Amino acid sequence: MKAEAFSPAHITGFFQIFDKEADPLRVGSKGAGVSVSSGVTTSVLVKKSSENSIKITINGQAKSAAVSTQVVKHFLSMVGGSHRILVAHHVDVPIGQGFGASGAGALSLALALNEAFNLNLARIEAAQIAHIAEVKCKTGLGTVIGETFGGLEIRLKPGAPGIGKIQKIPISQDYVVACLHSRPMSTKRILTNVTHRRNINKTGGGLEAELAAHPTPARFMMISRKFAEHLGLISRRLRTILDETDKAGLTFSMAMLGESIFTIVKRKRVAQVTQIFDKALLGNTLIMNIDHKGARVL
Repeated sequence: MKAEAFSPAHITGFFQIFDKEADPLRVGSKGAGVSVSSGVTTSVLVKKSSENSIKITINGQAKSAAVSTQVVKHFLSMVGGSHRILVAHHVDVPIGQGFGASGAGALSLALALNEAFNLNLARIEAAQIAHIAEVKCKTGLGTVIGETFGGLEIRLKPGAPGIGKIQKIPISQDYVVACLHSRPMSTKRILTNVTHRRNINKTGGGLEAELAAHPTPARFMMISRKFAEHLGLISRRLRTILDETDKAGLTFSMAMLGESIFTIVKRKRVAQVTQIFDKALLGNTLIMNIDHKGARVL
């Protein structure tokens, strides 16, 4: 039994933590973010076996991958018998740098396993399994719902796909997402740090409503930057580049959570962005289209 699925990566601009609910489906975040054309493609091979076993590779190398393991175990609990499951993730965004790679891996895996096991779960039900895995592993809160639906979204109500509420911000195909990524940052470390949590929730409160009142890409970037500045997580390395983009009249912000900066910009300004990035010599450039479809079986 084979299947393959894709999930876009996702960059969060700002957020507020809602993780006190006992039901992981109701845990999540408010905030806003954008799904991009790069992401995670996952193929699965399922074979009946004398005992359950799981092998996971990421870009060809064997990995432990806690979130993906959680997803596989959830599916194994739903089906009868024992199975050998081979999972191959192809990740074409940086891991641990604010691109929602773990959520995209979990989501594409859930869709692929649903197909391979022929469970006929609704797309939203499969996505909920990925959301639960992210919540349990403390690697994300609102990433999966954003990646499920794609586009530039505002998360108005926390929770998994089907429970949380989102609003799409209209945006034309003329816009792309430009990023400069540098070094990994631990989402789990931030989400479990009392001081960081307090700052995130104090700073992020009400920002989603502020954006929903005037939902435009420019306002999304402006509010994201305001959030990042108040959090105090911008490194000196990133500050150097932000100073240059500010001078050029480009509104960049920090990807949540990673040592990366991003903006949503019209294609005609991409050359200007890459020129600034090339001069900085502090990271790697990614220029990506916006993914409007969301996660899907291939």
